[in-house]
Amino acid sequence: MGGGGVWYTLNAYTAYSSGYWPYTDDEDVRYTGVPWCAPVKVKHGHVSCQTPRGERNKNVLGTRCKIRCKTGYEMHGSSEILCMASKQWSGNYACREVRCPKLAMPSNRGYKCSDGSYFNSRCQFFCSPGYTLRGDLSASCQSSRTWSGGNSVCVDVDPPVITCPNIKEKTAEPGKLTAKVTWDTPEGKDTADGILTDVILKGKPSGSHFPEGNHKLSYTVFDRAENKATCRFNVRVRVRRCTPLSVPDNGWMKCDSATDNYGATCEFRCLGGYELRGSAARVCQFNMEWSGLETSCAPMNINVGVRSAAALLDQFYEKRRVLIISAPSAANHYYRFQMTNLQHAQCGLDLRHVTVIELVGVYPAQIGRIRHRLIPPGLALQLRLLLQLSQNSFNMVLLDKQGVDKQRYTFPITAAEIFTTIDTFPLRTEEATLQKEAGQSC
Repeated sequence: MGGGGVWYTLNAYTAYSSGYWPYTDDEDVRYTGVPWCAPVKVKHGHVSCQTPRGERNKNVLGTRCKIRCKTGYEMHGSSEILCMASKQWSGNYACREVRCPKLAMPSNRGYKCSDGSYFNSRCQFFCSPGYTLRGDLSASCQSSRTWSGGNSVCVDVDPPVITCPNIKEKTAEPGKLTAKVTWDTPEGKDTADGILTDVILKGKPSGSHFPEGNHKLSYTVFDRAENKATCRFNVRVRVRRCTPLSVPDNGWMKCDSATDNYGATCEFRCLGGYELRGSAARVCQFNMEWSGLETSCAPMNINVGVRSAAALLDQFYEKRRVLIISAPSAANHYYRFQMTNLQHAQCGLDLRHVTVIELVGVYPAQIGRIRHRLIPPGLALQLRLLLQLSQNSFNMVLLDKQGVDKQRYTFPITAAEIFTTIDTFPLRTEEATLQKEAGQSC
């Protein structure tokens, strides 16, 4: 008998002397080829075994098995195992899916993957609003644990946005042919990183004395990528006066020029929680009458009986900012923490013209509400779909007065953090100045 046979007999004898021999004295495992170790099963892999004497069963004493993993999987443990006299294999083994390192997140870029960082996962790249993707559109996790592609950048190619003041006519001081004309410098907005490098005015600056007639002016703004945008407006000076307007209750008024001369424009805003009725701006006309309808501020009434989420949000356009809070249930600890924090900050929310919309639960059992007014389940579902809010996890999105998605959160934050974000909005800066002048504060 060869060396392998002797080794096999010694191991069998060792098993017998250890008290684990399962056969009677006249049986010999060398010839019967009976199973000895547990069958080898490899998920996501292949196994090839060799027995000492070519037995039919592949798990007899002395069997040696080699394990290979399928493409996309890698070996963890022993790639070669031996059936020992203890009826145990000599090592552990498992084929686990290949995983690539986490993709880097360059500035102004994000990605969405089909299967995380696992083998064959395909990640699609996208850019932040205002940026354009240049380079690879996607990357895939390879069996070598490296990503294919991924060499791309997001560049700012969009020009900034700027809106000039709408000044049509101005009235000169009594008995004079000139008038001092003032206006608020328009706030340019960059569609990418929000940073502007320069603002250039063509024409006389605000506060100058303009002669009677029409005067053309323009503003040009530049962003950091040297994109630019220009807006144009006119100033016309005449000499007439209207009866001074009064500030509406629960609101305030801002007039340019001399406040009541021909061509002067008075703009009205309402305090938090109130809705402007009548004209938002009135101009002193040639006949010494104010244009538009008398302005008042009434409690805002939201119609929750509309048919679409867009129609619901349109009611807030240029009036209120909207904070939508979505949670899978009222018991969600993130939701409870967030609502508790906001309950003590209602004045600050109203001061910043913020309406809170809650979407709680999973359709069709979900509940939506605006303070004490309930939103129908179907409309609440539409809101989640429109804003891409998951029903199964806590989400929060902040919309500005133009309905633009400004900030998203997947965890609760303090009211102070929300206020800090809103206070950076260009329109909010103007609001805060007016509120300070009106003496409104918490």
